[in-house]
Amino acid sequence: METTPASETSTPAVTPPPTTDVEDGIYVYSIIESTEPRAFGKLGIGARGDNVYTVHYKDLAAVVSRTPLVVYDPTREHALAHAHVNEVIIEEGFTPVPMSFGTLFKTEKDIVEFLEDTYSDLRDVLVKMKDKLEFGLRVNWDREEVLADIEREDEGIRRLKEEISKSQQSTYFARMQLGRLVEQALGERSDAYVRDIYEYLRDGAIASRSNKPIGDKMIMSAAFLVERDRADIFDQKVTEIAERYEGKLSFRYTGPWPPHNFVTIRLQLERSAVV
Repeated sequence: METTPASETSTPAVTPPPTTDVEDGIYVYSIIESTEPRAFGKLGIGARGDNVYTVHYKDLAAVVSRTPLVVYDPTREHALAHAHVNEVIIEEGFTPVPMSFGTLFKTEKDIVEFLEDTYSDLRDVLVKMKDKLEFGLRVNWDREEVLADIEREDEGIRRLKEEISKSQQSTYFARMQLGRLVEQALGERSDAYVRDIYEYLRDGAIASRSNKPIGDKMIMSAAFLVERDRADIFDQKVTEIAERYEGKLSFRYTGPWPPHNFVTIRLQLERSAVV
């Protein structure tokens, strides 16, 4: 099982950078609940190493860094920088409401207006997501290995395959029938694996969300919402189910992350201050 933990980063006491550079904007990573100014280190997106700090409205705070007013392509470097800031926020004990990659405002005043305009929606989400984290799980299989197991176990498929291989004039109908039987058996086996994994992990999570698998090897792509104080229990359950299927399935387990898959609000950015 491959596990991707959050990085370990301390929180230095730094002062927010000046905002006099008219060519700069402000990049927003997420929203947290905080009344006190916070600084998270020189982690800002881009190559400058800008300080990451907070901009406040009442008990809400946008986690931001100054940056040139440019459109950030979602390269691996930029995506990892965005994600790393939110990892550090989680390590500091906050539950961030994530902002979309590439969210830029012109000034801090614009961010305060955004927080004011969306205050009730953001407060509602922060209350619901408080002390909850998201974990990702992707499960792959070796399709040929699984098919070999099915052929050993399924007499009907094995017999039909043998008949086709021995016949010099195997019919199109027989080959089509074999293909349908194989695909049906593979689908049933995949569904059985996924049901068992969900069932085993259900007690460790508050909620789960299934995403569409990518490619022929992936049979499961899911996000799980977990109470912060039960994260170790959930980790152990993932380890146990991965050990049960060792040699048959491969597990890629990631997190903790902000609850991207469980935040359903859509915030209207109408003031043209957002870039």
